[in-house]
Amino acid sequence: MIALLEQRRLALQALCDGEKTLKDRNRLGQFATPTPLAAALSRYALEVLPPDRPVSFLDPAFGTGAFYSALLRVFPPERIERAQGFEIDPHYEAPTRALWQDHALTLTLGDFTAAPPPDPAKRFNLILCNPPYVRHHHLDRAQKARLQRESQRASGVKLNGLAGLYCHFLALSHAWLANEGLAGWLIPSEFMDVNYGAPLKRYLLDQVELLHIQRFDPAAGQFHDALVSSAVLWFRKRPPAAGHRVHFSYGGTLAAPLECLSIPSETLQIEHKWTRFPVFQPRIACTTPKLSNFFNIRRGLASGNNRFFILSLAEMIERNLPRECFIPILPGPRHLPGDEIEAYPDGSPKLDHRLFILACRQPETEIEQKYPSLWTYLQSGKPSTSERYLCRSRSPWYAQENRPPTPFLCTYMGRSDGKRARPFRFILNHSQATAANVYLMLYPKPPLAHALQQRPALVKTVWSLLNDIETSALLGEGRVYGGGLHKLEPKELAHVSAAAIEALLYQRP
Repeated sequence: MIALLEQRRLALQALCDGEKTLKDRNRLGQFATPTPLAAALSRYALEVLPPDRPVSFLDPAFGTGAFYSALLRVFPPERIERAQGFEIDPHYEAPTRALWQDHALTLTLGDFTAAPPPDPAKRFNLILCNPPYVRHHHLDRAQKARLQRESQRASGVKLNGLAGLYCHFLALSHAWLANEGLAGWLIPSEFMDVNYGAPLKRYLLDQVELLHIQRFDPAAGQFHDALVSSAVLWFRKRPPAAGHRVHFSYGGTLAAPLECLSIPSETLQIEHKWTRFPVFQPRIACTTPKLSNFFNIRRGLASGNNRFFILSLAEMIERNLPRECFIPILPGPRHLPGDEIEAYPDGSPKLDHRLFILACRQPETEIEQKYPSLWTYLQSGKPSTSERYLCRSRSPWYAQENRPPTPFLCTYMGRSDGKRARPFRFILNHSQATAANVYLMLYPKPPLAHALQQRPALVKTVWSLLNDIETSALLGEGRVYGGGLHKLEPKELAHVSAAAIEALLYQRP
């Protein structure tokens, strides 16, 4: 009977999803939980919950009931004392209510984040949830303020303004979970690395007993319609004991992961990148120099509208645009024929496809007088470009960030697969081209800059040492998204060890 209901639920899920566009579902963060994963979480809960306890179950983002269906298949029916779910979208709620009408389920049409929490005696001892993956920029200012206020009231933690809706679901659930209750969350793993995740990690370490984090292989995404790296997070609502350790697992399945490691809670308090575990061991405190000792690392410039501001040489000639108002800029990494870029006498890179970016800060009135063709071009793009977020915050709106050329670049994002083992590439740039924000730009600090000036041949040696950095060291500092897409932010690259560069810098010539 329950197996047949699950088949009907899956058919209903497919029907309801098909009646909405992917864009609409993305806006509401609606990504259905796969049946095997829902079942795996229910089996884990069955093992952890005391066998003599009746189960009071809550799913704050019910959907069509993937977790409730799994609960009914895994737990003995006599153990399920009560069950409740929240679903904000009537498109799913109405047919789902009909599907489960013969079961003891209280399904509420409404926003869980706005629902008043129950009295302590009516709280739940099992929460399983795949909360909506709604990014912060889809939440308006009033929503963010309300969510921050209510999350802090429920959990004692004020979440960062960049936190996604799933973080607020987790924090708000604190007021719904009974003492000693168990919670299992299927959420993006990004909170473990980013700055906005810090308050949530403090909650998990200080307010509850964090039990287990299973991170799935990003190359094997759990959701076919979302590029997101997924994790399952388990905690029990009780203060952590002294010496508490957290179980980390990676790859495979929740029941049979590929790698496991137990990490002391004290280590997690000081480690800012939890996705290091269990693949990497905890860091050992040391004084090894980092790349930040030798480079100022910045993202390449963000133009605000590459199509408008970046032009080929042929396009500039066709529009009769003044060459002196543009500077060369490198194309994206996939358009580079190699990792060493030579230069023409004018400083532009020796590439078949030469690109230039507008680099002019003169007022429009002055441009109109000196460069009428450029003024005409600016007017053609002004209505659509000047009001973009980056452009409207600049004066004038077409002014670009200051990103001088540098010999050393690193690709910002990349994949690690069978064809390309290294997701990040270090580029040696002999040209005077700047770079867009698909690169990280490494500017030598005075000691290294002085050494390069005195001994120009060292530039290739430094480049070689950068390429000798172990891929695991880069991956250990970066972050990863669904589909195996890796990313390095400037501060993350800056933290990579640079002992070899120090040895080179201070050796005798």
